[in-house]
Amino acid sequence: MARARARHILTASEDTCNDLKSQIETGADFAETAKKYSQCPSGKQGGDLGEFSQGQMVPEFDEVVFQAEVGKVHGPVKTDFGYHLIEITDRTSD
Repeated sequence: MARARARHILTASEDTCNDLKSQIETGADFAETAKKYSQCPSGKQGGDLGEFSQGQMVPEFDEVVFQAEVGKVHGPVKTDFGYHLIEITDRTSD
């Protein structure tokens, strides 16, 4: 079963998400940005979601985490929760 580690930032709007992505791409620290702006409780841990298996997250989130490039910031990704920036920190496949 494929497993991954990721961190994310959850915002209410796509515009905010794009703005934060620009800040991160120009040098802002992902974890500090998550602590300051994420609307998810995981923001307190820098957006860290820990390790999880494929199928444990909502489909839109899962698709990015298990198919997109590791080590890059992806998004905005829209889910029922809002807009996410997702950084895949590790992924294994069995």
